[in-house]
Amino acid sequence: MSDDDLAVRIRDLDVTFATDGGDVHAVNGIDLDVRVGEVLAVVGESGSGKTVTARSVLGLLPETAQVDGAIVLSGTDVVEISRERLRKVRGTEAAMIFQEPMTALNPVFPIGWQIAEGLRAHTRIGRWEARSRAVDILRRVGIPDPERRVDDYPHQFSGGQKQRIVIAQALVLGPKVIIADEPTTALDVTVQAEILDLLRRARDEFGTAVLLITHNMGVVADLADRVAVMYRGDIVETAGTVELFAAPRHPYTQSLLAAVPRLEIADRAYAGDPGGAPVVRADGLEIEYPGRFGSRGFRAVDGVSFEIRPGEVLGLVGESGSGKTTIGRAMAGLAPVTGGSLRVLGAELNGIRERDFRARRRDIGFVFQDPASSFNPLLTVGACVAEPLLVHGVAQGEADDRVADLLEAVRLPRDFARRYPHELSGGQRQRASLARALVLEPKLVIADEPTSALDVSVQARVLELFSELQERFGFAALFITHDLAVVDLLAHRVAVLHRGRIAEQGRTADVLGAPRDAYTRRLIASLPVPDPVVQAQRRAEWERIARPAS
Repeated sequence: MSDDDLAVRIRDLDVTFATDGGDVHAVNGIDLDVRVGEVLAVVGESGSGKTVTARSVLGLLPETAQVDGAIVLSGTDVVEISRERLRKVRGTEAAMIFQEPMTALNPVFPIGWQIAEGLRAHTRIGRWEARSRAVDILRRVGIPDPERRVDDYPHQFSGGQKQRIVIAQALVLGPKVIIADEPTTALDVTVQAEILDLLRRARDEFGTAVLLITHNMGVVADLADRVAVMYRGDIVETAGTVELFAAPRHPYTQSLLAAVPRLEIADRAYAGDPGGAPVVRADGLEIEYPGRFGSRGFRAVDGVSFEIRPGEVLGLVGESGSGKTTIGRAMAGLAPVTGGSLRVLGAELNGIRERDFRARRRDIGFVFQDPASSFNPLLTVGACVAEPLLVHGVAQGEADDRVADLLEAVRLPRDFARRYPHELSGGQRQRASLARALVLEPKLVIADEPTSALDVSVQARVLELFSELQERFGFAALFITHDLAVVDLLAHRVAVLHRGRIAEQGRTADVLGAPRDAYTRRLIASLPVPDPVVQAQRRAEWERIARPAS
């Protein structure tokens, strides 16, 4: 294949980082080609080297990195050129879409100014022409009313709109290749579907090649033409998307695909007492946050009714802003109930005083989305897990024994109790978070997006562990997520939340297998599945639902 057919040609790329603990070899002499007009997905777990490879293309690695080999963009080896020439290549030959758009956008400048900044840095156009082109690119990426919104600031846009703005920044100079580093990880499935559609149109309408970095195999099946699988700094397999999903050759690829949760409409039988008193019962629940300086408040939850029986897992799904986390926090006594009724473990939370609810918190466990921020970094893992026991008056020796037993229950060695949170991987920290939630043998566990930031193989192990522990200890659970495949795997029943109201609820198999509400159907159609043939059919269904004929 000639260089004219390649947007990026990587040969013998080797990357080593100098650290206080010695050199860390991140990429081991790999070869990789990105063809003109194709989407190449590079997949693998955290630490596999995929993001390091992508950032090498634009010279975005820190000064501690030693880069060897060749990375050729339009006949120029970016490894060898000066920083001044590299700045000219960025944006014009290749551009980057970062994982978190809020950190990529400057909060103190309007988004139109930020898009125009790249144009003025690389061309001689005037201010008004740059603004006009910013408006045009915003319109092409689907920002409504771009003539007005070009002067708005990043915080005035939703998460999906901010990601569209970052894509507009990448496209405005017409680069030959876009490097998209986990561009949909933090997005809801409906917004994710829109962003994937936008990247697909960037390839088809702009002729842009896309180097996609992701661990979401559903996204790969939906968007990629070819796939390169990375494992510990090596590329272990490269193939067309259909071929790789149909017949993966390398054992690591096989295990990666096997770990992906799939929407199979499983019927998880409830083994508890259907006639028992509910652990949680909401009836017309309202939660409203007060406005500032006399302005109207915001009603986050509006007339919601549901119940959770002993030993039952209720999956609560919906997009960001639907009120899922607010309900979970209210059940734990962390958000005030302003209307209706919410009974948790026999206590009515509407109007309850904190000191009256404090004793019941012993029976509630909470699993947070990001365990790294919920653990005290100055305490050992054992001390973090034991803290609830000590708060409730359990003796230190008894607490140590209980912690050791629980660490084994969540498949962590007992000696991990002496480690600090930063010494554990993301999956290990989430297992320790599960241990802390269960240390007081709760009757109710509230899990708020506990696997959304994990690699698929780590996520699979944590979900399997959660299911085993729920059956073993028999606690009721509210599992908050936007991933319907996770709900299908874990929940006995599911409630779909939309703009603070329940759109639909019932047995998981009924709601996911035969959804009655239009919003639920759109949510299911937006979920990419790890099968490129099936996903092509689902994409057509999503387009029919998302863009009905006028």
